Amino acid sequence: MQNESINRRQWMNWGIQGLAATALISRFQREARAERSPQFANQAKSVTPRAKRAIQICLVGGLSHLDSFDYKPTLVDWHGKSLQTDEQPDVFFGQIGLLRKSDWNFHQHGQSGLWISDLFPEIAKHADRLTVVRSMTTESANHTPALFFENSGFQFNGFPSLGSWLSYGLGSLNETLPDYVVLPDRRGGPNGGPLNWSSAFLPAQHQGVVMRGGPQPVRDLFPARPINSQADAATKRFVHQLDSRQAKHWPDDELLQARMKSYALAAQMQLSVPEVSDLSAETENTRRLYGLDHEGTREMGERCLLARRLLEKGVRFVQLFSGGPIAGTPRCSWDAHEDVRDNHTVEATRIDRPVAGLLTDLAQRGLLEDTVVLFTTEFGRTPFTQSAAGTVGPGRDHNRYGFSIWMAGAGLKPGTCHGATDEVGWKAVEQPATWHDFHATLLYLFGIDHEQLTFYHNGIHRRLTNVHGQVQSQWLADA
Repeated sequence: MQNESINRRQWMNWGIQGLAATALISRFQREARAERSPQFANQAKSVTPRAKRAIQICLVGGLSHLDSFDYKPTLVDWHGKSLQTDEQPDVFFGQIGLLRKSDWNFHQHGQSGLWISDLFPEIAKHADRLTVVRSMTTESANHTPALFFENSGFQFNGFPSLGSWLSYGLGSLNETLPDYVVLPDRRGGPNGGPLNWSSAFLPAQHQGVVMRGGPQPVRDLFPARPINSQADAATKRFVHQLDSRQAKHWPDDELLQARMKSYALAAQMQLSVPEVSDLSAETENTRRLYGLDHEGTREMGERCLLARRLLEKGVRFVQLFSGGPIAGTPRCSWDAHEDVRDNHTVEATRIDRPVAGLLTDLAQRGLLEDTVVLFTTEFGRTPFTQSAAGTVGPGRDHNRYGFSIWMAGAGLKPGTCHGATDEVGWKAVEQPATWHDFHATLLYLFGIDHEQLTFYHNGIHRRLTNVHGQVQSQWLADA
């Protein structure tokens, strides 16, 4: 090399694959917080944090609120009748059939008497822990922008996800694992893929790190072939020399510093990841609790159990996706255009027992006291069927005007229901809530004022809630 200094672009491109790329996105949390966001040290004093960590279960494709958490007995009487409206509904396929009753019976559960359908019999046993919101709305009836909006507060890519904002705003609870871990459905990733857990313009270490099952939970964490100890040691010495040289030439380059220090975290992850992902030490009772003893629930059960172990090890935010590809027959998601009963039966059977087991396990370990569990979907489904005019079909189209989510855990008011859709479940009419409201409230639980969590980018102080969002105090335990 003619010039003693290594070209910066060459250095940044070296190792972009494999180990460095994996570890790059999860370093410098504590140091970066003080440098980039000094206001958080003061802000934390003005809002008392209730939560330390969160786990989000994202149902890809659109859960039918009318068949799960939003009981509409009127639909029984109006089954087969036409939806009377003067406006053209904004639905994906534009096929407006007749109204259809729920395919499942609803019952009241727990001392709270929450109405939950037979679609989720195990989750229903936790009714007194749930905070159900039946008046969520969103801005798009299309999957990809609706998922982006759920995760980042914007319909377009290029904006940081919720988990990335939490990592940026709060820092790390551990030194050996990432702040933000994503556990995708093994049948495939959600539409939009990694853009759903992107850090966008936030520093790259706040991006979600994907973990999967099998002997290599994190891709390229270990060499593709064995390396003898002498060669490994020599490589590390060479890398250290490069690190030292580059640090002298660019001492204030954050991205370069983050990339170099990512190697240190990678070495720690080679020990911590195999340990946290090894489920063999769990008791048989715990394995049964999560449904690992049945083929139909094992995949989601393993991910829910891994999520609990990650939370115990200090991971700040864990995101699980239920459902992957939205196309194909049968669909591997909650996108029940063809037949709600067939589709939702398959998907709910996969997750009902594992999610209920997660709630039980978190509660009995005392983790639910400072952990928030989020059960969300990008939109709901229509009260009328997706079929030709004047007919009742078995499927439902997308509904952005009103749908349901639930939450549980730290700082939330358990065993309660908030908001309402109209009598057929078409639109939110009481306490309508947006994803900006949802995000503002979640940040509040973590001790952050959503208007203060900002990052200066392209001349704008960007924030998760854009210029919107109100903390929904009625959802909170102290309201």
